[in-house]
Amino acid sequence: MRFTEEHDALRRTARQFVENDVNPHVDEWEEAGRFPAHTLFKKMGDLGLLGICKPVEDGGSGLDYSYNMVVVEELGRIGCGGIPMAIGVQTDMATPAIARFGSTELRAKFLRPAIAGDMVAAIAVSEVHAGSDVAAIKTRAVKDGDDYVINGSKMWITNSLQADFFCLLANTSDEGPYNNKSLIIVPSKTPGISFSKPINKLGQRSSDTAQVFFDDVRVPQTHVIGGEGMGFMMQMMQFQEERIFCAASALGGLTKCIELTTDYARSRMIYGKPLLDQQVVHYRLAELQTEIECLRGLVHSVCEQHVAGENVTMLASMAKLKSGRLMREVTDSCLQYWGGQGFTWDNPLARAYRDGRLASIGGGADEVMLGIICKLNGTLPSKKR
Repeated sequence: MRFTEEHDALRRTARQFVENDVNPHVDEWEEAGRFPAHTLFKKMGDLGLLGICKPVEDGGSGLDYSYNMVVVEELGRIGCGGIPMAIGVQTDMATPAIARFGSTELRAKFLRPAIAGDMVAAIAVSEVHAGSDVAAIKTRAVKDGDDYVINGSKMWITNSLQADFFCLLANTSDEGPYNNKSLIIVPSKTPGISFSKPINKLGQRSSDTAQVFFDDVRVPQTHVIGGEGMGFMMQMMQFQEERIFCAASALGGLTKCIELTTDYARSRMIYGKPLLDQQVVHYRLAELQTEIECLRGLVHSVCEQHVAGENVTMLASMAKLKSGRLMREVTDSCLQYWGGQGFTWDNPLARAYRDGRLASIGGGADEVMLGIICKLNGTLPSKKR
């Protein structure tokens, strides 16, 4: 992929934001279990980093996804996994459907403030019994006059405790599981919405994650995105950019793991010479760097085809699968070279090890990605009638 001066300028802006406004505070936010989303997102909005691919008329930059990708790579260099993921929810998971299919009213009321950083968004799809299996959700939205009345609950919702609105997937009819779903914008202050305590997660500690309950929550039917019954299709479209985001952000994080480990291994003496001089160490780091560059090539290829309007379902699934696997492999291998230091809670590789484990679960588990790839390759066994 050939990058322009505009790509490079955006990359520099994103890197400066990460170095000056995020990383100095990461340890504090990890300890607190929450980062100040409204404050940080407002800074990003002022820098033009929340609406890179969004329409100009809605306050975005109107650029193609390749510009977003270079920013996402830099966000991966944030010293934890929770904040990049929370940003990705705002830019690549909760707002793309509004930008593509939302009414003028919805875009003005929710998309424009999200791009400006004046509102925090959350995507409410997963449920206790329905994570990767989106078709199995049970939350319902029933028409009553001009409103929908929503009942159900959503699980593992990132940004939930700071969100101003949810992009919620709910069943709105009794049609089949792929035709009965709609995406509905639900303001978080609507009566009937309540939250669990923050979920005590293994990693991603600085992102607030909770279960959200909807008890007779009433919103206007005009809050449906696109049209009723289009929700599953639109969510599948959003998943593609979510998976590209996951893979692109992994590139920055993986590269930083290698850099930190190389610096540590160069300064750590063992048997009278730097740890880095041990052949097993510098060979393994070279091997891991090669794997990262292979992922980079795949991510750039997916991005180019996505920008060209091609169907990238299989390649995006491959990139998501590979990035999750590589997050586990790289962090585990690098942590080993930190020895006892790597087994301490505040060590940067220990944090990357914990945070990166989610990459093979969230946004579609590895096994789901494999199923998609096999289905598109024609190797998935057909169901017996």
